[in-house]
Amino acid sequence: MSEQNEQPENRLREELPAEVPAVASEPGPTPGQPQTPLTGRQRLVKGLWPPRLTRAQLIVALLLFGLGFGLAVQVASNSDSDSALRGARQEDLVRILDELDSRTQRLEDEKQGLEKQRQELQSSSDQAAEARKQTAEKERQLGVLAGTVAAQGPGITMTVEDTKGTVKADMLLDAIQELRAAGAEAIQLNGVRVVANTYFADSGDSVSVDGNKINAPYRFQVIGKPQDLEPALNIPGGVVQTLEKEQATVSVQSADKIVVDSLRQAKRPDYARSSSQ
Repeated sequence: MSEQNEQPENRLREELPAEVPAVASEPGPTPGQPQTPLTGRQRLVKGLWPPRLTRAQLIVALLLFGLGFGLAVQVASNSDSDSALRGARQEDLVRILDELDSRTQRLEDEKQGLEKQRQELQSSSDQAAEARKQTAEKERQLGVLAGTVAAQGPGITMTVEDTKGTVKADMLLDAIQELRAAGAEAIQLNGVRVVANTYFADSGDSVSVDGNKINAPYRFQVIGKPQDLEPALNIPGGVVQTLEKEQATVSVQSADKIVVDSLRQAKRPDYARSSSQ
């Protein structure tokens, strides 16, 4: 009887597994079983993380950051310039366009002059004589600009009457700058030759030009193209309008011959020497 009860119990033990896990875990790859291939996204993530930067990659990243920052600053600067132009008055825009057109024309004339000199040098039978001729002409032109040589030619005369004493040095300087921008080649103000390093200063009730006191009326003698000089002074918001707001009287007259004969002493530089010596 006991043998019959033991046999079913032994068979039941043999059929039950030796160990039954309480919770089924995530199946993993078994030895000999092929692994499931990774998707493209999984391979990308696995390749990028964790990041493994080399020294060269770090340098390239820093350079790209610097380039991007520079581009951002440049774009911001251009935006500020565009905003300033958009907020400008109509007369200011007209003035800017006129100045740009005048400068473009002067540069084009200078380019044509240089090309003509080159052609003359290339075609001349006596190139040494032609070179000396052009050198002498260049010296004369530089002397006019430096104020060491008298000059004459077409231009304008501008007279500023200031009975109220409201015209200051900075206003006269603005007039000089406007004339230069319009193509003035030689300027004389109340007998004082105006050159590149000329300075203006208020001196009591008068104005000092390079240390020389001058009084109203202020008389500008300017050599240049009258068709460019006179409109540059009379544009809206320009020199004439600004001086008239200060209760000054301004008259501008063009002439075929303006004489600028005040001379400046050529100053010898203390340290600079020609590199050809």
